[in-house]
Amino acid sequence: MINRAVITGRLTKDPDLRYTANGNAVASFTVAVNRTYTNADGEREADFINCVMWRKAAENFANFTHKGSLVGIDGRIQTRNYENDQGNRVFVTEVLAENFSLLEPKSSNHQPANKEQRQPSNAQPSAKPTEWTTQGSESKQKTYEEVNGMNKNGTYENESTQQADITDDDLPF
Repeated sequence: MINRAVITGRLTKDPDLRYTANGNAVASFTVAVNRTYTNADGEREADFINCVMWRKAAENFANFTHKGSLVGIDGRIQTRNYENDQGNRVFVTEVLAENFSLLEPKSSNHQPANKEQRQPSNAQPSAKPTEWTTQGSESKQKTYEEVNGMNKNGTYENESTQQADITDDDLPF
């Protein structure tokens, strides 16, 4: 069975970071995703997709995103239900986010004026996206280079530094 959800959109508000009784962080947020078509009036509509993220990734997500942030979310669809105060059964469908990517540079103009800066004063803004990955309870930030297979020397890991010895007779065309 396959249960995979990959969405790209903007946060409708700052992520809501809370902690369980056991001390586990959980972030709830909604991503607005534009539909690929326009309605009869020529306007593009959007879907508002509820998401939840756990543990260290949730803390990182809450620290580095805000309302309007362009994010990529990779996870799975999850359904749950509960009984509300009126005794009615409520069904919830949401994306359980496992990985996320920040799709805008830190210097983006979408940061609210009253949002505190969460980076050191000597940090340089990056124009490259960042991806966060969760492995169990651990979370690791991957740079653009790591995500795309580039090593510290600026070459791709599968890129050979030696010249290939190929003649025209070796080519199939």
